[in-house]
Amino acid sequence: MPAHSKPLVIGIAGGTGSGKTTVASVILNKVGRSRIAYIPHDAYYKDLRHLPPIRRQEVNFDHPDSLESELMMQHIRDLRDWKSVYLPVYDFTTHTRTEQTVEVKPSRVILVEGILIFTEASLRDMFDVKIFVDTDPDIRFIRRLQRDIAERGRTMESVVTQYLTTVRPMHLEFVEPSKRYADVIIPEGGLNVAALDMVIARIEMMLKSEQA
Repeated sequence: MPAHSKPLVIGIAGGTGSGKTTVASVILNKVGRSRIAYIPHDAYYKDLRHLPPIRRQEVNFDHPDSLESELMMQHIRDLRDWKSVYLPVYDFTTHTRTEQTVEVKPSRVILVEGILIFTEASLRDMFDVKIFVDTDPDIRFIRRLQRDIAERGRTMESVVTQYLTTVRPMHLEFVEPSKRYADVIIPEGGLNVAALDMVIARIEMMLKSEQA
């Protein structure tokens, strides 16, 4: 890769269940997965194996302190320097990191996705483009409820309790205020085809400009 070439770093934020992952998937498929290094913030939850299982349930997973953002920032820096990184693999049923890692190779686009990625200035400043996916709270809650029961082994009662005690308060304290830092706001996430087409066209234009 030429010495002057610099990857384009894109951040996608938004509340739980807003459709961030759908937006990221559309960008990955349209721009080309071979041209994108994908980094989800969810992979960087802190390993809680040192805590007994009952204590792990008490952790506020919607607060920035629950994530090892410094490690993700180092991985973004490494990818910008055209170095491969090894993404942690997190087990949401036990709240621990597995022994596995996933190699992410450097690409011309670094796509970072997560609820809290715009809340910390040092992380926010790493993005060339900041996208916020904005979806109504009731839709977001239903999506989270369905996901946590189907994919993370949660009960309906535990999901509702967590939503009321940490998810909603942390959204109001951290996520919603971070929307003001976005360059682009996409209402209704992956359902907003027109907005996604404009974002993808802009990415393609920036890549062509950078390549010239």
